[in-house]
Amino acid sequence: MTQLCQFNLRCRIQRRASVLRRCILRILDRFLVCSLGKPSKYHMLPSHSTLSSPSPAAAGDERRSSSFGLEHVTCHNHDLESDLVALKISLLGDCQIGKTSFLEKYVGNEQEEGGKQSKGLNMMDKTLVVGGARISYCMWEVQGDRKSKDNLPIACKDSVAILFMFDLTSRCTLNSVINWYQQARKWNQTAIPVLIGTKFDDFIQLPIDLQWTIASQARSYAKVLNATLFFSSATYNINVNKIFKFITAKLFDLPWTVERNVTVGEPIIDF
Repeated sequence: MTQLCQFNLRCRIQRRASVLRRCILRILDRFLVCSLGKPSKYHMLPSHSTLSSPSPAAAGDERRSSSFGLEHVTCHNHDLESDLVALKISLLGDCQIGKTSFLEKYVGNEQEEGGKQSKGLNMMDKTLVVGGARISYCMWEVQGDRKSKDNLPIACKDSVAILFMFDLTSRCTLNSVINWYQQARKWNQTAIPVLIGTKFDDFIQLPIDLQWTIASQARSYAKVLNATLFFSSATYNINVNKIFKFITAKLFDLPWTVERNVTVGEPIIDF
């Protein structure tokens, strides 16, 4: 555990260096706009843009993102959209933990036309508008079996966020998160880490003492990984959209208004 903490500290230092580089690029971008009068392809979001979400509920707490200031739109040809900012997100975790269901719930109606599959990988796109900027999230899911781990380099490279996922009803999938994290950081040390427990609707059927044990272990792992922890359910759309709002807020320095919730028996959000 000490070795992992040291590794995590190095990652945090490198991530801060990456943030500093992005700040320098922003300054250069603004300088070019002032001197040449031409906006950069990857323009920044207006500083007044906000992301907000309601307090967690046991089920059905998500509504369409437009009610929180995010307008979802569909884009079928990214090459023709010069103002579109494409950002890559990776999803990692064991087999049969609900990664695909999670993606399908978020992508919604765009799934049929945007989904792609290759050996060991599942890819989906979601395009949205935030503060006038058009963003396309390209989500790469590594399927989770032993052979699929060969896709980790290509799946993790250039990702802005990595979702480390586990089944809340299976402690062995939670224990696997550490290995997924260590492997992913070999290929990407700057992506935002998010720890996600799936199948919350099944989790709350477990005995309360077992819920407490799993929740405590998940919170400890999130702290070690320096990751924000979410309990979610694709079936009842619990915290699915909130996770991507959180990522958007982190990437573009937008206000994040959701409150921390560590109450056992409720969909936890811990940061």
